[in-house]
Amino acid sequence: MSTRNFSPQYMFEQWARKATPRYHFTGNTPDDFAAWKRAALPEVLATLGRFPDRVPLNPELEAEWEHDGLIKQRWLIDVQEFMSAVVLTARPKELPAGEKRPAICCWHGHGGPGKDAVMGTLDDHSPERPGKYDGCYGHRMAKDGFVTYALDWMAAGERGDARWPHFRTDVGGRDWCNLYYLHATMLGTTSIAINTLHGMAATDLLCSLPFVDAGRLGVMGASGGGTMTLWTALCDERVKAAEIIVYSGLWPDFGFRDINYCGMQVAPGLYTLVDLPDAQGLLAPRPLLVDIGAYDTCFHINTSMPCFRQLERIYQAAGISDRLELNLYPGEHGWPGNKSAAFFRKQLGGDQHQRSG
Repeated sequence: MSTRNFSPQYMFEQWARKATPRYHFTGNTPDDFAAWKRAALPEVLATLGRFPDRVPLNPELEAEWEHDGLIKQRWLIDVQEFMSAVVLTARPKELPAGEKRPAICCWHGHGGPGKDAVMGTLDDHSPERPGKYDGCYGHRMAKDGFVTYALDWMAAGERGDARWPHFRTDVGGRDWCNLYYLHATMLGTTSIAINTLHGMAATDLLCSLPFVDAGRLGVMGASGGGTMTLWTALCDERVKAAEIIVYSGLWPDFGFRDINYCGMQVAPGLYTLVDLPDAQGLLAPRPLLVDIGAYDTCFHINTSMPCFRQLERIYQAAGISDRLELNLYPGEHGWPGNKSAAFFRKQLGGDQHQRSG
């Protein structure tokens, strides 16, 4: 019987399974962890390519309104040359004058309605209407007392080229995330770098607002928003705590086998350096909450839990097991919403309000 293979897909999957990333963590002590992170993090970040140049935000408050006991705002900012973004914010209506609250970046998942799915600002204005991969956590975390904010990643919401009738939208059913990735790599960058920069610009805006405590910032996101939660926290030291929601797995499984990733989530050579749990482990020593759905049909539990166990070994070796939390919940692919507020209150001091001097 012939053992020859003619399937490139099979080739790539087997190639990935045979490979061992250079910085797969195998240490046991805090010194092992420190040396590993010192060597791995710069190389991992280098896979993103060059970041676009920052530009002045030129912020413009376009609208402010009350919704379900919250004050919501719609800001326009410039995020890089040739590109702008809409930033939505939410905060409690009864916030006393001069009081500053912790702020949480609420990053949406792949494609779809983008920021509106997490901020409760879809067309029906219902905070209970979830997107496919989201659960209005931007709205609900603001109801829990935090300031929240979100913007659209490229290919989603108001920054999705497919939604504009005056622009070329017929791309043969191809994923715009993959097209943007091709464009980006031709210019020496990646979609992750571009989106991360845009998210940091949104954070710059939030840190300038009088009701935000810039020293208490968190980030959370589901699915593709979990991807951006990881990279936001790796690239922006202002982030003090993170919640990665339904984005746990091993790249040979959910990526190469299931093809459950896109140009929004990858960088050249990344898997030669780290698998996903090692990339998540680079967040240590910062506190991290990981949500895994027992019935998730997108990031299956048979790859999500091995990812978490490797991540757990990294936090244990670093001597900070208490800063890593697992929320394994009996649900599908989405935000469970049962531990987020308590986690961020614990890590950001959400019950300890501050007044400006």
